[in-house]
Amino acid sequence: MPKLRKTLGDVNAPSTIALMRLLDTQSKETIGNWCMNYAAEHILPIFEKHCPGDDLPLKALLAARNYLNGKVKFPEVKNIILNECHAAARELDGDPVAQAAARACGQGAAVVHTLSHALGLYFYAAAAVAYDRLGLNAAAAEYDKVAEELCADYTAALEAVAVDNEPNPAKIRWNC
Repeated sequence: MPKLRKTLGDVNAPSTIALMRLLDTQSKETIGNWCMNYAAEHILPIFEKHCPGDDLPLKALLAARNYLNGKVKFPEVKNIILNECHAAARELDGDPVAQAAARACGQGAAVVHTLSHALGLYFYAAAAVAYDRLGLNAAAAEYDKVAEELCADYTAALEAVAVDNEPNPAKIRWNC
């Protein structure tokens, strides 16, 4: 198996920059719900296909949603995301698709703590989708094309729930 990148996508691509600018206009609640919904709908099924019966990424997304809705405290959510979901991803070195999907779900859940994880969800999700769709031996250009397609889909999903003239936009620190 060739050496695969853990993430796909380009932080300097115009599509990624446009996504970041759109994220900057939305509230923490909008971004959090969008990330968790996107991960649950588009990425979790990829993980479950490769790791049936493993519910750690689902638990992370549910815990994050419960935190966002005020039902649990952050330390509980942090433990599930870091010590369960991300730990499980580290153990999946032999399955790059499942590993990328688990990391994407972890990033989607972690957005309740740090909003810039919304971009991490995109980068890991791009790897999960590309490796699942194309297999593990495709050319880099093919993977990059899937990443760009996913960025467009991801952005469209945010546009569909974006609040026009959001009165309380999040302040995201982009450290990329």
